[in-house]
Parts: sequence; C-alpha cells; structure tokens
Amino acid sequence: MAMTQTELLHELEPVVAGELDRHNSMAKEWFPHEYVPWSQGRDFDGIYGGEAWQDSDSKIPEAARISLIVNLLTEDNLPSYHHEIATTFGRDGAWGTWVQRWTAEEDRHGTAIRDYLTVTRAVDPIALERARMRHMEAGYHTEYGTMLQQLAYVSFQELATRIAHRNTGRASGDEGCERLLARIAADENLHMLFYRNLLKAAFELDPNQTMRAVTDVVKTFQMPGSSIEGFTRKAMIIAHEGIYDLRLHLDDVLMPVLKQWAVFDKTGLDAVGEQAREELGAFLAKTETTAARFVERRAERKARAATR
Repeated sequence: MAMTQTELLHELEPVVAGELDRHNSMAKEWFPHEYVPWSQGRDFDGIYGGEAWQDSDSKIPEAARISLIVNLLTEDNLPSYHHEIATTFGRDGAWGTWVQRWTAEEDRHGTAIRDYLTVTRAVDPIALERARMRHMEAGYHTEYGTMLQQLAYVSFQELATRIAHRNTGRASGDEGCERLLARIAADENLHMLFYRNLLKAAFELDPNQTMRAVTDVVKTFQMPGSSIEGFTRKAMIIAHEGIYDLRLHLDDVLMPVLKQWAVFDKTGLDAVGEQAREELGAFLAKTETTAARFVERRAERKARAATR
C-alpha cells in the first residue's frame, strides 16, 4: 500500500537530519561583498547626478547578459520558493531547520549577483528593477501537489541552476563574474545533493509512488524562471549560445540524477511503478531525438553565419 505524504515526511526526517549534518560540514562560509569590485562603481543619474546607464557600459556579451538577468530574476523569487517548500516540508524539526538554512544560503545569491551587475554597470538597472517587480508580483506557484514530486523537482532544478550559473560565468568573458557564479554554483550543487539523497531514500520507502513522481516531473519540467516576461525568447538565445539547452538538460541534469537513483535497475515494482518507468524511458528517448536535432541545426546555423 502506498504511503501517505505525511507518513513519508515522518519516515524521511532522520534522513533529513543526517543530510543536514553532512551539508553543514561541507558548506563553506562566504561573503557576497568580497566578490563585488566596489572600486569600479560610480553614481548613476538621479539623486546623485551621476551618469545614466548606456549599452556601451557593459562589457559582457549579449547572450551572457540575458542569462545573467534570467538567473538573477529567478533568484529574486526566493520568497515564493520559501513559501512553497515551507508549506510542503513544514517548519518543525529537521525539515524546518533545512528550509531555513536553504533560504538563508539562497538569499546570498541574488544579493551578490545584483551588486556585481550594478557596480560593474553590466545591465540596465532601471530595466532590471522593473523586470524584478513584474516577476515578483507574479510570484511562483508550484504545479506539483505532492512532497515526492517537489523533491524530484528540486533535485533536477538545483543541478540545472548550478550548470546555468557556471556556463553563464564562462560565457561572460569576465573573470570576476565567472568567479562569483562559480561560488554560487557550488552552493547549488550542495543543495542538489541534499534533495537527491532524500529522494533516493524515498525510493527505498515507496519505490512505486516515487517512480511515478519522478516521471511526472521529468515529463513536465520547467525552470522556475519560466514565468519571466519574454522567457521563451531569452531561453532560445541562451540555448543558441550553448549556455543551457536541451542537450545539456538531458546529458548533464536528467541522466546523472536518474543514474544515481538507479531508476532503470530497480526490481520489484508493481504495475504502477512499471508503467511510470516505461513512460520515463519513452520520454527520454524522444528527448534524445529532439536534443540531437537541435544541436545539429545550431551547428548548421553557425556554419552559415561564418560564411557570410
């Protein structure tokens, strides 16, 4: 008989406590202000009568700049994310301690990125603030109704965010930006390990229900910033630059995590679990075809552009 979500939360609490201890032993203290080149800053127009931002102020390529904005706006919605996971996991015991710790660590990311982009005049601060207001007013609401689905989602999402940050830093061509995003990516990796290990334990408690949750998430996965205004166009530019695309999503996010969970090696599944695994396999095969086609077409476009 499938366990209820409340039963699973209770049974997983000792695992949460253990993973929290492991996380705290591995997490490194760092300070956002140390990653910001404050000496490069100067007044903007307005109250202090400085210089208005202009496009030539930014030394970061357009695709990397767009990715930085998407990454930052995604981080900005932390209040909504906190509400979602606190509502799902609770505020008591080891679960509650983790929720607060995770939120505190995530809060550094938006602070550090915004300060860096503002001081270096990498983006238009007025456009950025207006986008932040619109995005946060819309908020974030998870489409997943169970704790297992949410655990599966954040396992993939934290890894996807790590890769997006690292690749954005490399694409920026800016040593300071790359250093900052590498630091943030290290946090995201630890978060991924926490959630991934929890779901691995959930597979041992209720493999069929967990398999169903994983399949549901893989088939419907979207980054939490997908509600950003103009996200589809921004995501396409980011993908064309190779910062984050379907090929990376499949090879560097989905498959490594699924391999860690050994989803295709599990035995003893019932009809529900087997059906979910079959759906998962079929979806991954379809995604492989789509990803390969995208990479091929991108190479063709670049080849055509090089001959012009």
